[in-house]
Amino acid sequence: MSNIRIIEIEEMNIRGAYVVDGFPSVGLVGSIVANYLVNSLGLRQIGVVDADTFPAVSMIKSGIPTSPVRVYAGEINKGKDRMVVFVSEFQPLPQDIKELGKVIMDWVEDHKCRMIISPEGISTKQSNPPPDIKDVIDHVMGVGSTEEARNMLSSNQIPIFEAGVIVGLSGVLLNEGFNRLFDVITILSEASTEFPDARAAAAVTMAINKLVLEGTLDIEPLLKEAEAIENSLKDMYERAGKEDELRKVTAPGMYG
Repeated sequence: MSNIRIIEIEEMNIRGAYVVDGFPSVGLVGSIVANYLVNSLGLRQIGVVDADTFPAVSMIKSGIPTSPVRVYAGEINKGKDRMVVFVSEFQPLPQDIKELGKVIMDWVEDHKCRMIISPEGISTKQSNPPPDIKDVIDHVMGVGSTEEARNMLSSNQIPIFEAGVIVGLSGVLLNEGFNRLFDVITILSEASTEFPDARAAAAVTMAINKLVLEGTLDIEPLLKEAEAIENSLKDMYERAGKEDELRKVTAPGMYG
């Protein structure tokens, strides 16, 4: 019997829904995207994910206790479609990830959902954020578990990630989708490993907006958040750089 379980707290018809995996990834891209979708689309909580190995913690929001891993759902595209979003406040243990992927896939298939979309950050070697936000937004890539999923990416002008390694839950879901002939798409964007990367999250959100939301989602607030974070980081980098220079000037010579 699985250690991980999805507990439904509200019944909702999610047949044909697009399912977004919002577990943390590089730059917290998955978490930022998931929370933005939930808030922007007005999705409501329909369940939680729990396991004996998950943290023993309750997230209190507006005086209400909530699980650290939640499931939200609701109508999109003026009621024509539905979306389900998994939101997690923590990164699951490595030994739980394969089982978690299989549990999610079983649940999605049981409810006859349409496809899974995984937002994922790719680690970048760049230590400072690039100066123009469009530098990253124009460079998302995608991977599909089926020919239909890959065609969906290509028809929306999202380049295919041809070779490399995708680790964690996104990788497990891709493999499960391939094995089960189920559509799974991972959307990749370069992200910083040093800070929450709202820029990369905005890039992935724009791709999801194009793929399944008919371009109706307002991305501007997320872009503004990304720019605010980056301006703060640039100031921090500049101050750190000046402090380094000052230390070099004032530090005594090692050999006298």
